[in-house]
Amino acid sequence: MSSEELKEQIKEMLVTNLMLRTPKEEISNDLPLFSADGLGLDSIDALQLVVSMEKTFGVGVPNSDVARVALATVNTIHDYIIEQVKQPGS
Repeated sequence: MSSEELKEQIKEMLVTNLMLRTPKEEISNDLPLFSADGLGLDSIDALQLVVSMEKTFGVGVPNSDVARVALATVNTIHDYIIEQVKQPGS
């Protein structure tokens, strides 16, 4: 899967699993997911996002410090998934 395909799959997961009103086509790769000038997601959305990532990509997020960095944008989610998939035993 290419980077762009993975980013599209992440956007699809966001829209579907978080029931966003924003279409995936309007979510840019560097749009802040948790700020008011971005998608404005909250802590409940973060929890759902972590569960969705585990189901969709087999990648877990161990704690809130990691989540804060990894779940900031589509790009950071993409990079986190790629990093986790490359690690042996993950």
